[in-house]
Amino acid sequence: MKRIVCAFSIALVIFFLCGMPVQAASFLDNLWQQSPAGSSKQSDMNIARGLKEALSVGTENAVKNVGRSDGYFGNQLIRILMPEKMRKVTDTLSMLGYKKEVDEFVLSMNRAAEKAAPQAGAIFADSIRQMTIEDARKILSGNDTAATEYFRSKSSGKLTDAFKPIISKSLDDVGSTRAYKNLLQKADSVPLLKKESVDLDTYVTSKALDGLFTIVGQEEKRIRTDPAARVTDLLRSTFGR
Repeated sequence: MKRIVCAFSIALVIFFLCGMPVQAASFLDNLWQQSPAGSSKQSDMNIARGLKEALSVGTENAVKNVGRSDGYFGNQLIRILMPEKMRKVTDTLSMLGYKKEVDEFVLSMNRAAEKAAPQAGAIFADSIRQMTIEDARKILSGNDTAATEYFRSKSSGKLTDAFKPIISKSLDDVGSTRAYKNLLQKADSVPLLKKESVDLDTYVTSKALDGLFTIVGQEEKRIRTDPAARVTDLLRSTFGR
């Protein structure tokens, strides 16, 4: 019974992260055959290997999803908006006829994030390789976003270090830095309009990572909490339901 429950948990994670039923079914078949009852140590090792494979495919898909044109900008959930400190300035400028410039600035921040996102792939892969059997157990028995929290704890620092220089260059390449300075110059001509400086590199990097983790977390929570999402051909064929 424990064997079935454990394999079922793996199936859920594989299904929501992989999005690739054929690969997942093939892997589950191998896992089932290699996990004989009463072999706890071998079973744990297979669980860890299985989870690593599922997470590898899942994170690759997540990175591809956000690391394309409109991966951020086209998704209302993770679109990078105007920094809070600048909103009063940009709202005022929009009313004064500079809405196009404001919109272009917002788009350019999202383009920079989309350009940096592919760097996450190798870093996620490194976190997966370092995953222990105990890590796998905690993820499978954890809360609705246990896998997402694992990645956040293991890879946030490395992701920030990798993203920031690319985003900094991308902000220049796509015109964000120029657009930002242009907006501030226009704000200078508006009496009594208070300006506050923003570290664009840090802001966009932070929002880019938040968006990446949000996508992974949202999908993880959905498959863990929505019974309807688990009624699939993959699960029925694996467990005869």
